[in-house]
Amino acid sequence: MSAPTVPASGRPGFGSAAPGVPGQRPGHLPRNAEPARLGPERRLRSAFGLLGPRRERHLVDADLLAQLALPVGDDGLILGVDPNNQPAILGLCRPTRLDILLVGGTWLAQVIALRAAAIGARVAVETARPQLWSPMAQAAGGGQQCVTVHQVGRIAPQGPSPASPVLIIRDLGIRPPRSRLSPAPWQSVLTLLPYLGPTAPRLLANADVVGVQRISPQEADVVGKVMRLGRDDIASLPTLADSVALWSTQKHQQYVMTQPTDAETGLLGAARRMD
Repeated sequence: MSAPTVPASGRPGFGSAAPGVPGQRPGHLPRNAEPARLGPERRLRSAFGLLGPRRERHLVDADLLAQLALPVGDDGLILGVDPNNQPAILGLCRPTRLDILLVGGTWLAQVIALRAAAIGARVAVETARPQLWSPMAQAAGGGQQCVTVHQVGRIAPQGPSPASPVLIIRDLGIRPPRSRLSPAPWQSVLTLLPYLGPTAPRLLANADVVGVQRISPQEADVVGKVMRLGRDDIASLPTLADSVALWSTQKHQQYVMTQPTDAETGLLGAARRMD
């Protein structure tokens, strides 16, 4: 076997032999012929190659700092994806109360409940239909009571805190009574309406965020008037797919498609508008 040759650059590396250095074996660091005459920086270069950039090359002028940015999205509950296939985030856990109105089916409300529990919130459901909520609540926590189901008017104060935020879900039909719970920091409330009733205009006007699944043309006119929707949005509400909802505030609207995970599909089934 012939001896290793020196790279064209003249700088030996691992496994190369330095010319004029007797006894050099392949696979060993090259010996320096004149170690006493070279400083530590030169010896480091001989063993490991060129040094990296000098410290001064990492300095940034003050006027260039504004150009440095780290893209960070909002935090919260992922409702689904928007028309651009970007995550649609609902900032659920916050120091101020958030009132959410969902005109839709139990399936979407239960997906929200599961995802709220997944980000660390405690979920309390006040419902006249416990048969629809109890199986999900029992399976949600994996042995822990992160989702609880309460009879109408029997829900107690939940004691929300920054370390333990709370989501209250009220599934009480088209004329939900006023809640007995006082507003509290770190506690959000989601009211579920299967369809619009006599109190719907008041609930729509008082909600911070409104989610609307497929509704009738007459209901779409009511929602459009209160939420100041455009004609195209009003016309699209009766044609939405089971997994799509229009989420809006008084200023912004966004269509969101909720894509269930395998675990959510196994527990709740496929997306559906009607219960």
